[in-house]
Amino acid sequence: MRRLALLAAAGVTALALGVAIPARALIVFDPNNYVQNVLTAARELQQINNQITSLQNEAQMLINQAKNLANLPYSSLQQFLSSIQRTQQLLAQAQRIAYDVQEIDRAFSTSYAPATSNQSNQLLVANAQARWQNSYAATQDALRVQAGIVGNLDTNRIQTSALVTSSQGATGALQATQAGNQILALQAQQLADLTAAMAAQGRAQSLEAAQRAAAQDQGREQLKRFLTPGQGYQPSNVQMFH
Repeated sequence: MRRLALLAAAGVTALALGVAIPARALIVFDPNNYVQNVLTAARELQQINNQITSLQNEAQMLINQAKNLANLPYSSLQQFLSSIQRTQQLLAQAQRIAYDVQEIDRAFSTSYAPATSNQSNQLLVANAQARWQNSYAATQDALRVQAGIVGNLDTNRIQTSALVTSSQGATGALQATQAGNQILALQAQQLADLTAAMAAQGRAQSLEAAQRAAAQDQGREQLKRFLTPGQGYQPSNVQMFH
C-alpha cells in the first residue's frame, strides 16, 4: 500500500511540473463579441448586395437609354417626297394661264378685259377663243392633278400601314417619336395633295366664271354695234363664245 501511495504522489508531482499548459493557449468564447462580429459581417454583406443592385439598375438604365436612342429602322420620307414631287410637277404643267400672278394680270388686262368700241371684231373673236381655250385647258389640268392625287392614295395606304406597325413595335422613345413624326409627315403630304386639288379645281372654276363674264360683256358690245348705224357689222366675222 505504501508503494502505491508513493507512485501516486510521484505521478501527481510529475503532472504538476511537466504538463503545465500556458495561459495564452487557452481559448475563451465571448458570446457578445461573437454576436457583434456576426452583425458587422451581415451589414457588410447587405452593403455589398446594395452595391450589386445599384450596378444592376445602372446597367438597366444604360440599356434603356440605348433603346431610347435607337433610330427607327423604317423611313417613308423618300416616298413622301416622291408623292409631293409628282403633285408639284402636275401643277407646274398647267397650260396657258399658269399659277403666276403676273401672267394672270396680263391675261385679265387683254383677253379678259372689258370689251370697248375701239376693239375690232377680229380682236373680240380672238379674245373669246383665247378665253375658251384657257377654260378648256384649266379643266384638263384639274383632272390631271386629281388623277395624280388618286394615284398617291395607294402609296399613302402602304406607308400608313408600315408606320403604324413600326410605331407599335418601337423599342424606345426615339423610335416611337420618329414613327409619330413620319405619320405627321404623311398627313402633311395628304393635306398638300388636297390643297393642290382644290387649287386646280378653283383655277378651272375661276377661269370658267371669268369666261362667262367676259362673254356677257362682249355680247353687250356686239349688240351695241349691231344697233348703232354705220358700225359695219359683219355677222360672218363676229362670234360669241359662252
